[in-house]
This record gives sequence, C-alpha cells and structure tokens, in this order.
Amino acid sequence: MRNYKKIAKGDSPQLYHFCTFAFNMIKELQLRVEPQFAYNEQVLKETVSRQCGLDVRTITAVRTLKKSIDARQRTIFVNLTLRVFVNEQPPKDEFTRIEYQPVDGKPTVVVVGAGPGGLFAALHLIELGLRPIVLERGKNVHDRKVDIAAISRTHKIDPESNYSFGEGGAGAYSDGKLYTRSKKRGSTDRILNIFCQHGASPSILSDAHPHIGTDRLPRVIENIRNTIINCGGEVHFETLMTGFILQGNKVIGVEADHAGIKQQFMGPVILATGHSARDVYRYFAQSGFGIEAKALAVGCRLEHPSQLIDSIQYHNRNGRGKYLPAAEYSFVTQVNGRGVYSFCMCPGGFVVPAASGPQQIVVNGMSPSNRGSRWSNSGMVVETRIEDIAQSDADMKDPLVMMRFQEQLERDCWQAGNMRQTAPAQRMADFVNGRLSYDLPESSYSPGLISSPLHFWMPKFVTERLKQGFLQFGKSSHGFLTNDAVMIAVETRTSSPVRIVRDNETLQHIGLEGLFPCGEGAGYAGGIVSSAIDGERCADSVDAYLSPK
Repeated sequence: MRNYKKIAKGDSPQLYHFCTFAFNMIKELQLRVEPQFAYNEQVLKETVSRQCGLDVRTITAVRTLKKSIDARQRTIFVNLTLRVFVNEQPPKDEFTRIEYQPVDGKPTVVVVGAGPGGLFAALHLIELGLRPIVLERGKNVHDRKVDIAAISRTHKIDPESNYSFGEGGAGAYSDGKLYTRSKKRGSTDRILNIFCQHGASPSILSDAHPHIGTDRLPRVIENIRNTIINCGGEVHFETLMTGFILQGNKVIGVEADHAGIKQQFMGPVILATGHSARDVYRYFAQSGFGIEAKALAVGCRLEHPSQLIDSIQYHNRNGRGKYLPAAEYSFVTQVNGRGVYSFCMCPGGFVVPAASGPQQIVVNGMSPSNRGSRWSNSGMVVETRIEDIAQSDADMKDPLVMMRFQEQLERDCWQAGNMRQTAPAQRMADFVNGRLSYDLPESSYSPGLISSPLHFWMPKFVTERLKQGFLQFGKSSHGFLTNDAVMIAVETRTSSPVRIVRDNETLQHIGLEGLFPCGEGAGYAGGIVSSAIDGERCADSVDAYLSPK
C-alpha cells in the first residue's frame, strides 16, 4: 500500500515524502530536508516516525540509499532516499559481496598495470576462473607514498614511483573521486560495491558525487591486491614491461625487467598502463602497432579559499556552516568552438606535483576523506584538438603529435618554474587582465609557487579561451573571478593523448590478436570508475577469447 502526503514547509523539515508501507518489514522513504536534519540517524528516525505514522521504537535502523544536495536556491536542501527497517534487523553489510574463489592452476592472463583498470580486470578474471598475473612498473602503494612525499623536499621525480606510476595508478593519490557519467558501459553500482567490500565507506553507495579520499584509498588498494594474491593470482612490483612476445600477429605474453633481470610472463595480455606511460606509446609507434592521436584538454589548476567557494555555492557569507560538506562546483562553456570547463574538482583539497619524469611540471588535485583543507581547487582546461597544434600534414598523421605537445608544455612550465618543481602561478584576475602578479596568495601546493605571466608563455589558443571562460563563470557565479584565486600551471594529464586502436566488439587490438588495450591509458576511459568498468569488460573479452563458442 502506498501513501502520499504533501507537507507545507513551515510544518516540518520535509517538503514532501513518499512511503512504501509494509507490516514489520522494510519501508522506503524519500525526503527533502534541510541539512541539520539530514546527517543524524536519530533525527531521521523521529522524522520517519511522524511522517509514516510509526512508533519510533519499532524503527530499528535507517539507511541512506541516495543523497544529494540541492543548492540552487538560498535555502539549501538535502534530497534523501532512505530504507527504513521496522521490527527487523538490517543486513550486516550495506553492500553486496562477491565470493572470489581460488584460481590456482587455472589459465593465466597477464595484466600490465595496477591502476583501477588493471586491478578490476584482475578481480573479474578471478570471478571468471582465470589466474591474473599483474605487472606494475612502480612500487606498492605504501612505498610509493614515501617517494611522493619526497618531491616537495627534493624537487626531484622518481620516474618509476610518482603520482602516475605505482600501485593504484594516477587515481590513488588524486582523492579517489568515483563519479562518472559512463553508465552505459557497465554497472557503476557493482564497482562501488567492490570498493566497499575492500574497505571503502558505504557512503559511496549513496552520495551523488562519491569519493573515498586520498588518506583512505591506499588501504583499499592494498586489500584488492591481497584478494588477488590470496586467490592464487600474482602481483609483481617494480616490473617494467619492455615488449610483447609474439607468435606471428598473436600476443602470447610479455617481456619485462625487474631490477635488471629479464623475465617473461605468458598468456593473453590486458594492457592497462595509464595515461602517462609514454614509453609504451613510443614502443607502439616504433613497432608499427596501431595507435592514433587523440584530443585532450590542457590548462591549469585554479585554487580558491574553500570558505569563498562555500559562501558562493551555498549563498551564505558565513560559508557551509556546521552540517554541509565543502562545496563543489562545475563550470562548462564554449569559446570559439572549443569547450572550456572545470575538471576533477577537489573541495577542501590540495594541489600536488604530478610529473612523471625529469624536466616536467604537471599539477593535479586531491583531497582527504574529510575534505577539510583551507583550499578548494579544480582543473580549468581547454579542449585541444590535433588541428589546434598541427603545423603540417605530417603532424596531422603523427600518432604522437598530442603527446609531444604535452611534453613541450610541461617542459616550458618547468623552465618557467626555475627548473624545479616550483610551479609558475598567477592570480586569477591578473591573468584575465594581462597583468603580472607581484605577489601570490598562500597555497596548498607544497613545493612552492613562483609568480609568472601565464598569459604570456602558455599557448595563446589556450589562454584566450581560458580568459573568456573565466569572464563567463564570473558572471554566472558572483565572486568566483577574483584575485584571491590563483592559477597554478600546468594541467596536462586530463586524459591520454593517444588511443590504442581496438575492435569495438572483441576489445582486442586491431592487428594484434590476444592483446586487450584497457582503460584510460588506452584512450577508452576517463577516471577511476570508468577505467574499472573497462577493466571488467576486457576481462570478459579475454574469457571469450580463451573459451570460444
């Protein structure tokens, strides 16, 4: 039986609700409440009791299925979908578990890369009764953390252990954002449940924009690794793939290097090397294997005081108050035929040095699980196509042309930063007005900033579009365009500059049988969840390849 009831705003914190009634069973309820009512289970129990005519003592638990913040008006509301347990105990787990069975002695599959694409491919291979051998060029997630911390002190990048390379991939230290629009490719809920099974907070199942947090994600990644090993799979760190083992045009394994020792690993290959494995792209180009240049986006990290972003987004000069989380934003516009947009927004986060080799400056953003820093940042980037940078017909045909553009921009930034990891930076309003910033605000970027005229040395087709985009964003969000915000150069690793071509149905490389290009590095995903989904799809394709009907 269903009962609908509209309630006036003054009568209750709810604007509306919907109950599904069942005697001493489970009820589902949709509420629209003010923030102070949304984050306290006892208050929610009392609210459910009033609105559904239940004795509060019969409500054993209230679990949040979906939660989103509506900040479009001055009065902020939280939209909730609740599952209410009446005279019944809730299940122990708030997520669905997968039972991973031993795969000792099963056919082996080589997985190159231990980012989300590779790790989720390995987990799904185990589900399918196949034994994954995971090769990761970088270090395990804990040793990797030590090398990353040293960047701010030494201004040196370990080319095999940094923000891009190592267990967990580029997402491990970029705060674990799990929001994706790629819902047509596979089940996002399934991916989130697997993260929960390995230690992530069940809140990721309900939040509209879920994230795990840089402080908690390493433990989750380690648990995934332990599942793989405990089931009979293998994980090899500091093991660099140097080439494929071929039988005609069929990939039957890989050659690898571990501390100078040459090794071979046999089996079909899922290649999930991430968007910064430029040596892999060069290997493909030199070997004549099919790859193509791909459009990307470049720009900067834009950092505001989090209090300012909170006050803008929540329409309150006092900021977010006691109950609301650090505010997020999303901007997108078109300027002269190219998209200008915010990317990877990190409320209450930090800007970090994300280069993967010498003579590079690359910046990225991350935030801890509590999103509690004094700053909020996002990538502010401009869509960049091959025709924007190509100077000849040869450039248009060069599969590495976009990668070379990335490399040159990162080198230019390194030189502008005094050939250290000191990042060139400019106040936002100064940039728009073409002025040098004579001083810079305090920043979360720990290696330090140096004032630099970004409008002068960055590509003009990028800076002119960024200026126009900032002007539009400032009009739509009063206070956003300000000299209290600082632009930190340069953001280039928004996606892979190369696509490794594959068949749409089998997901095999076009030209190399037994090779399954996977995830963001292959040009088929754009974040943690979409890469994980693609990893599972590649595992399914390998299973079909090994067991043809």
